[in-house]
Amino acid sequence: MLAFVVACSPDNASQPHGSDGGSPNTGGGGQASVGGMGGGGGQAGPGVGGGGRSTTGSSSGGAAGMMGGPSDTGVAGSGPAGGGGAGGAIGRPDAGPGEPDTSVGGGADTGTDPMRDVLLVGNSVSGTVSFLDGKTFANLGSINIIPDLQDRLKEINANPLSAIAYVIIKQKQTVKHFEPSNGDRFLDDVFVSPDGKTLYVSRSNLGDVAAFDLSLASHAMSWRTHVDGLKADHATLSPDGSRLVVSATTVDKADVLDSQTGAIVGSFATGHFPHQNDYSANGQHIYNGSIGDVSMTYAQDSQKGVRQLTVVDAKTFAVIKTYPFTEGIRPSVITADEKTMYSQQSYLNGVIKFDLTTGTITKTVDEPLSAFAKTNYPTQDDYPHDSAHHGLALSGDGSKLCDAGTIDNDISIISTATMTVESTVDVGMIPYWATTSMDGNYCFVSLSGDNKISVIDYRTGREVKQVPVGKFPQRNRLGQVHESVLAALSPAPG
Repeated sequence: MLAFVVACSPDNASQPHGSDGGSPNTGGGGQASVGGMGGGGGQAGPGVGGGGRSTTGSSSGGAAGMMGGPSDTGVAGSGPAGGGGAGGAIGRPDAGPGEPDTSVGGGADTGTDPMRDVLLVGNSVSGTVSFLDGKTFANLGSINIIPDLQDRLKEINANPLSAIAYVIIKQKQTVKHFEPSNGDRFLDDVFVSPDGKTLYVSRSNLGDVAAFDLSLASHAMSWRTHVDGLKADHATLSPDGSRLVVSATTVDKADVLDSQTGAIVGSFATGHFPHQNDYSANGQHIYNGSIGDVSMTYAQDSQKGVRQLTVVDAKTFAVIKTYPFTEGIRPSVITADEKTMYSQQSYLNGVIKFDLTTGTITKTVDEPLSAFAKTNYPTQDDYPHDSAHHGLALSGDGSKLCDAGTIDNDISIISTATMTVESTVDVGMIPYWATTSMDGNYCFVSLSGDNKISVIDYRTGREVKQVPVGKFPQRNRLGQVHESVLAALSPAPG
């Protein structure tokens, strides 16, 4: 299988796409006639504006609209340089003199917008990203990250080998119980740039990574890059936002991409079936955990390949150290001082504490199976991709773990001081990822089987809210985006 997948892998290529302008919710600049003034900004929503465009002999760009900002710049013609017109007020597309010029403007005025804390939720089957308010937890809307799906499937099916490989990948994605969509998985991981203007997604079965311009109301794709092999898995974004690391699962490596261009600028070897990636808090190291071949049975566990934690220099991508494991490394948390890793493991119904200084497991929390797990997952081969628990987060003060019991349908809060369970709460179907809120007080858990996000209070151990999102939510990540970006989201929850 592995050799086959490598052989039919498409060439790695960054494919830039042009930006849209003057879309229905954004302002296209008005175009002046020869010798005239630049037109006014076109139609715009709140905080969205298009620049005016000057032509031959014009000495200025379009007049500023009511909602634009100084960051909206026009395009000068052949006469003296025209000043940029800001966005037009909500109103007619031809708010300024002349005809709308859809080749300029059309972007959200992110230069003057305030930013809001959000939780990005990657809905794997629906191929969308939901945006939740980081403080109220309200669903603010969503973005479609597979607008090119039919083109991608046509491209895959045009090659008999890649078409067969795609079917195999779907088969391997399928879970034995509660499968949502015959193995369709269009989104694995999601991040937003530090400036809130670019959304990055690894697109799982499609085998690529894509960036979307949030400063445009159309959310146009900025670039798309195939990873090595045919499946794009977990990712991580560097603290400065310049590098995106994505596991190329089928070829036992992780690719490092330039976040501005999508170009692959490096890679490093991993264990078999690389999975989660994380930057250290200081940005100096990259940690990658591998899980082994999860399509093999529990009886074949020893044959599933090398399972290890790989530590990499974030500048040179050279492997610094590896830690061998007998089981796959599932979701994990590295402490800021890089001395401790808390990790879930394949088949383990709980969490381990791992000393990164000595390379040893110092504590194992093995939790009892719930009645639901005993009924629906009677053997290890029934577990979804070998995962008993899949989803782990650390509270802001470092005192508690949020442990997602995937087969148990519950969440446990674990004390890091004693490594004992403080509380357990039933939440719903297939808890599959966990992230701590910006203030450190809440744990966001993806309920893949219920298409919801569960919000758990670390302080009480209780669930405070469930929020509907898209189909089969998996990874959820923190970020900040501008208010104008939120105004341009689809109202659909996902």
